[in-house]
Amino acid sequence: MTAARSSTLWRWLAFPGVIWLFLFVVVPAYAVVAVAMGQIDTLLQPVPTWNPLDWNVGFVKEAFASVVPGGTYWSATRNTIVYVAATVVLCFAIGYPVAYYIARCANRTKGLLLLLIFLPFWVSYLMRMLAWIGLLAPDGYVNEVLSAVGFGHTDWLNGNPFSVIAALTYGYIPYFILPVYAGLDRIDMRLLEAARDLGASRPWTFLRVTLPLSWPSILAGTILIVLPMFGDYYTNDLISGSPHTNMLGNSVNLLVQGGSQKNLGAALVLVLMTILAIGMLYYLWETRRQERRMA
Repeated sequence: MTAARSSTLWRWLAFPGVIWLFLFVVVPAYAVVAVAMGQIDTLLQPVPTWNPLDWNVGFVKEAFASVVPGGTYWSATRNTIVYVAATVVLCFAIGYPVAYYIARCANRTKGLLLLLIFLPFWVSYLMRMLAWIGLLAPDGYVNEVLSAVGFGHTDWLNGNPFSVIAALTYGYIPYFILPVYAGLDRIDMRLLEAARDLGASRPWTFLRVTLPLSWPSILAGTILIVLPMFGDYYTNDLISGSPHTNMLGNSVNLLVQGGSQKNLGAALVLVLMTILAIGMLYYLWETRRQERRMA
């Protein structure tokens, strides 16, 4: 098969996927923009504006003004950034050693450990969060253990940010471990052996060879968990249910599901998309930079 025919074949094979992405990614995203840039009727219901020439930017301006310090949704924005950042740090601190051990040290048990990492995907996310509620309840096992060691009872479920961060970490850490493990597993062992032959110690080899080579997979795992976390609202609702720990996802859900400002809710989605787009641009830039360095 010639190169031209092979290229044509792959274009036709990719065509259904492109159509799928257009119908279920581009079209819904444009619908959100149309609602955010639209009008409201006499019943305060959103009226989408599909023609860009007729767009109303008032709700979008209000949304962006509300997420800065002093704005209506600044506390939700601050909570979102802090919770996501803390979760990413915890996922790295817990997940990287696990991924490193599976990729480098677990020989006979590698398959079993990977199976254990996959096990949470077999259980509904909602059921796993409900299990956390049982553990963190006033009469749950966590408080029983704390009382037994002399710390007393703690209210974990009503506006406690540490519970939200712990639940987010538990819920998303498998998505971080798997790409990091894949990246570590692909590192050529000869590079590590060369560093050792040149006199580098094990810690120095890790810091100067293993960690830089695994940086693209760390970024991939971070993007994989950050994207859904920024729009997450059900974890917070289940574990906390308090306005003191509201994230931007909770604000969007309240506006769209139960409020009369659905246009503002759609505009807040555009704020989220803008924040995530900045992160994605950095990821693409860093990935391209790594590719140029490896070339």
